[in-house]
Amino acid sequence: MPPSPAPPPCAPPSGGHPGRSRPVGWAALLLVLAGALGAALLAAGLAAPAPRPPGPAGPAGPAAAPHDRPGPSLPALPRSAPVRVTIPTIGVRAEVVPVAADSAGQVEVPPLDRPTVAGWYRLGVSPGEPGNAVLVGHVDSRATGPAVFFRLGRLRPGDAVEVARADGRAVRFVVDGVASYPKDRFPSALVYGTGDTARLRLLTCGGRFDPARRDYLDNTVVFATRVG
Repeated sequence: MPPSPAPPPCAPPSGGHPGRSRPVGWAALLLVLAGALGAALLAAGLAAPAPRPPGPAGPAGPAAAPHDRPGPSLPALPRSAPVRVTIPTIGVRAEVVPVAADSAGQVEVPPLDRPTVAGWYRLGVSPGEPGNAVLVGHVDSRATGPAVFFRLGRLRPGDAVEVARADGRAVRFVVDGVASYPKDRFPSALVYGTGDTARLRLLTCGGRFDPARRDYLDNTVVFATRVG
């Protein structure tokens, strides 16, 4: 598995963040998206690039997030690209496109002109394979306002996330927890780590928007585990 990339940067918006439902200024939205998920995927107005986080877990084995529940005994699925993510609790039903990492080591983001699309970090595992599959998305957009992961911070343990794959399978996950991390202390091992259980990480920008840096200061991460 390639080195863990840095979290996607957040763009400079006018106000608003993933946990709020009130409208966000268009300028702010664009900035939020770009900064939150990197240059290509969340390209809604990226801010300064996020610092590179620590590398993956070492010889002691993969790190386990404090939120992760024990995984059920389910057969591992073969690799297959995700094509759609559905999160009923927050009204998300979005197309998923593959993204990688840019030259600065940050996760790419979906095109700025497609704020309702999520991105799958294709250098990691696909949803349903053992390990952590990572989906990223914009928090808002200058053109449309709230974007695909605008309400990500509202998810709670027990909420369902379903990912449809190109092979026709639908993989169901249950949220274990939601956390916010400063960009300079982003837990790469917990987000991109390996393991025997199929897990999912959903990632966007969060926290306070710093107008001087034109960037959100935090990343919101949702931890979820595959269920039968």
